[in-house]
Order: sequence, then structure tokens, then C-alpha cells
Amino acid sequence: MKKQILPLLAVVAGFAVLGTSCKKKDDNMTTTPTNNTTTMTLYDSLGGTQLVADPAMQGQMIEKGRLGIRSVVDSTIFVIAGDPKLNGFFTVLLSEVTSGNTSGFTELSNNLTDFFCVATGAKNFKYSGLSMVAAHDPAQNKRMNGKASNADFDQFVSDLVVGAKKVGLSDQLIGQVGAVVNTTRSQVVQK
Repeated sequence: MKKQILPLLAVVAGFAVLGTSCKKKDDNMTTTPTNNTTTMTLYDSLGGTQLVADPAMQGQMIEKGRLGIRSVVDSTIFVIAGDPKLNGFFTVLLSEVTSGNTSGFTELSNNLTDFFCVATGAKNFKYSGLSMVAAHDPAQNKRMNGKASNADFDQFVSDLVVGAKKVGLSDQLIGQVGAVVNTTRSQVVQK
């Protein structure tokens, strides 16, 4: 199992080692008022701000939207780790996991979760990690092993769909998450 986790972690890390985590703000608003109506964000559709027990951290609470996003992120990391078309981008992460060091995996999971919380409309988080360009440029991010092509990005999206389906995300929500991911294509694809 450890050998399966390493490739996944390496792939995900290569695509988005995003730096530091999001920071909580005092504003817990998750909807955007428009002309006296409330519009749900994608984050709301993914679970929103309702607090639930965190299955990964006994005794801790987590926003349901964040838990949903983290579930998709972690599932996708595992899919990518097993994908020979992508896992070569993540040799540093895979090497760490193979040696029993899962801190890089945990950091990657947290960073990607933070990034997607903000990207899907969570108002109570602020992402402060690396830019998409820096995160995917081996000259700026030593954890990245190579630059991604459009074909690599397409494969990442394909793996994301598989990962999202494994945790039960609906096709409609997968499409909406995919649209968010596609907005990063011009920054991620550098080859």
C-alpha cells in the first residue's frame, strides 16, 4: 500500500505544491448577495460551512465543504500516484512516501484543499501559497519534476474525474469542479 501511495502523492505534489495553507478570516459568509438574492457558490454545493466531525482527526470539526473537497483531492492524489502518465512529475514526493515520510503528502493535500476551497467560493479562507505558474515550474519549485504539456493537463483532468467519482461526487459537480480546474490550464501548462 505504501508503494501505491507514493506515486499518487508525487503526482499530486507535482501538479500543485502550493506552498502555505489558507488562513481563516472572521467573515463566515459563504453566499454572495446579488440584487437582494442569494447565490450559492460551488463551495456551498460541495457542503458549505456546516461543521461536521473530521473522520481523519478524532475530536476535530471541519466544514462539510472542506471535507468534501479534501476527499476529492486525496482520492485524486491516489489515482495520479498509480498513473504512469503522470507520476513521473512527482519523484520527490514518491521518494519521500516510499521512505515512510508522509509529511509531503499531508502538505500537498492541505495545500490543494485550501486552493480549491478558495477557488470554489469559500469566503472564509484565503489562499496564500505559490502561484500556479511557480508551483508548476521546476525552476521555481524543486518538488516538480518537469513541465506539463496540454496532454499532461488533460490526463490530470481525467484522473480528477476518476478520483471524484470514487468518492461519489455527482457528474454535475464534477463538471463544475472541472471548469474551475480548466481556468488554471494556461498557468499550469508550460511546455
